[in-house]
Amino acid sequence: MAQNASGLFADVELAARIERAERTLIEEGALAAARRDAHERVLVLPVGGGLAVWAGTGSPLNKVVGLGFGGRVEDRELDAVEAELAERDTPVQFEISTLADPALVERLTRRGYVLRGFENVLGLRLAAGREAPLAKGVAIHDVGPREFEAWLDVVVDGFATPDTQGVASHEEFTRSAVERAMRDLTSASGFVCSLASLDGAPAGGASLRRSEGLAQLCGAATLPGFRRRGVQASLLSARLASAAGAGCDLAVVTTQPGSKSQENVQRLGFELLYARAVLVRPA
Repeated sequence: MAQNASGLFADVELAARIERAERTLIEEGALAAARRDAHERVLVLPVGGGLAVWAGTGSPLNKVVGLGFGGRVEDRELDAVEAELAERDTPVQFEISTLADPALVERLTRRGYVLRGFENVLGLRLAAGREAPLAKGVAIHDVGPREFEAWLDVVVDGFATPDTQGVASHEEFTRSAVERAMRDLTSASGFVCSLASLDGAPAGGASLRRSEGLAQLCGAATLPGFRRRGVQASLLSARLASAAGAGCDLAVVTTQPGSKSQENVQRLGFELLYARAVLVRPA
């Protein structure tokens, strides 16, 4: 088996582990959405070893994830997913790893799904004792309940003005949809929120989810006025050190191809493991 210099090789087993963690994260976020609004028709539907989720109109969580590793997906399962999302007037979006069963993608294209883009999944091995160098003037701490709303405002404000480097995402979300999704995801098990300040002023925020030894970097944002000053890199370093100290052996992150986020993580040693194809059928 060929390996890269770090010994990190993305085989089917590793991809299945990462996709399983992604599936449980999206599932727990959707269940939190159902608890938040009992009148919302939240959907959490198992399909072919993966999961179809609808967590509200325009939610970033509305997708089908984790398929292609647990055996054949039956037509009746695909029919059920499409029917449920048609009732909600929502496009059906599948995110399929390039290490999943290729026959699944072939079947989806025959059902009218169109390739809309890709996501890159990158990984980094972690070891105990990892340090967290921070940029000059940057301080980072974990956020408790009393600071949660301030953290959420910083993260949502940062996401509202994204970097434009690399391939643009095919999706756009309203501020309220991003805020609801982030609020719901923070209810997931093992989720930790971090707030960064620069010279004493709130400058950025990030999140980390620990699941079965895997550290998922779930998003980070820097306010526009504080960018290019090391805030993002510091948030990344701090989360990696925290995850390593908690016993995680691998950190993973999903980025847009060629984005500033991808550049930042690769500078710290992350390597491209695989991509996810994003296939969509209109509502």
